[in-house]
Amino acid sequence: MEAVGVIVALLVLLFVIFGAYMTVKAIGAAKRGVDRTISQARRSVEDTTLRARSFAQVGTAAELAQLRIRLRTSMRATQDALQAGVAEDASLKESLGLFERLSAHGHELDDELRRLERDPDKAALAQRLPALRERTEQITKSADSLRWSARDRAHRFADDDLDSLSTQIDLEAGALRHWTKEPAPTQTPAAWPEPEPAADAGKGAEQTWTEPSEQPGRPERPKPSASADEPERPAITPPTPRPSYPWEKQARPESTT
Repeated sequence: MEAVGVIVALLVLLFVIFGAYMTVKAIGAAKRGVDRTISQARRSVEDTTLRARSFAQVGTAAELAQLRIRLRTSMRATQDALQAGVAEDASLKESLGLFERLSAHGHELDDELRRLERDPDKAALAQRLPALRERTEQITKSADSLRWSARDRAHRFADDDLDSLSTQIDLEAGALRHWTKEPAPTQTPAAWPEPEPAADAGKGAEQTWTEPSEQPGRPERPKPSASADEPERPAITPPTPRPSYPWEKQARPESTT
């Protein structure tokens, strides 16, 4: 029973630890979501304020607002493009690393422009505007270069895939349209054997109707040959007279009556 109690206590402890971990994760995710929402809202408000200043004010204040709007818009667009492309193309990780280094200079310039907006010395501000404009141009140009290079790379891959897909579709469409079958080649009937000449036919008949002794494949019977010195014998030899003995009875002559 003690072992069962220990096991139950361990299970309860594990469930408590797991619940606490999940609670912390949920709170962290919720906090990050709230921070992200707050930062987006703050950024939207700040962008709206800068646009309003660029139209409502004149002079150095309006130019500073325009520089900030240009800088923030370019950096935000580049960041979104690289973060979206790195999920599909791992080679953009190096470009994303370069953008993070560039982003540090961008944040530094944006903070400086924000401080200069509240500077009352307009004459000193007018003297620094060319250098600030040059820095803004350099940063935005680098950010735009990274963004357009990533987009061109993605479009290049998409175009290559589209060209390959179009070629395969054209081949498949051509195969589907090829519904007419080619006519089968006509087969020429085999020629009949030509009739043999008459002489050959007669010879063949003579060879067919031969005497048994002349048939091929059958041994001929040897014929007796008569010697030149012996006289020819008749076909049937006449009988010799029968000898008579004394104890035999004489045969009676037949009656003529």
